[in-house]
Amino acid sequence: MVQIIAGVKGEGKTKRMLDHVHEAVKTAKGNIVYLDKSAQNMHELDNKVRLINVSEYPIQNSDQFIGFVCGICSQDYDLEEMYLDGFLKIAKLEGADIAPVLDQLNHISEQFKVKMVLSISMSRDALPESVKSQVI
Repeated sequence: MVQIIAGVKGEGKTKRMLDHVHEAVKTAKGNIVYLDKSAQNMHELDNKVRLINVSEYPIQNSDQFIGFVCGICSQDYDLEEMYLDGFLKIAKLEGADIAPVLDQLNHISEQFKVKMVLSISMSRDALPESVKSQVI
């Protein structure tokens, strides 16, 4: 299942995402991974959560990003939840059509039974119609 936290810059998406992570840590039986564009939120996360600073890796486009996510899923059979903060930036999708990548993430999430929560810097109205039902 892929869930989306949408809103324009400054609306508190990261705060909401961190709140979701803190709740997940209380009940998760598996591992939790938090992907971000920097290590800025490192001290906000519980030590049970693995923070991955995506900017440290040479990801140049959304296809490489999908491969990166698949690599994370393939190396951790206990992965239960994945949080993708600043999704447009880390997935190299700023100004691009996000629908195909969201479709791929939905498929990966279902196939590997990993819940994914994405923060997307755009208003709910600007999201593709096919994913509006996934906004939380």
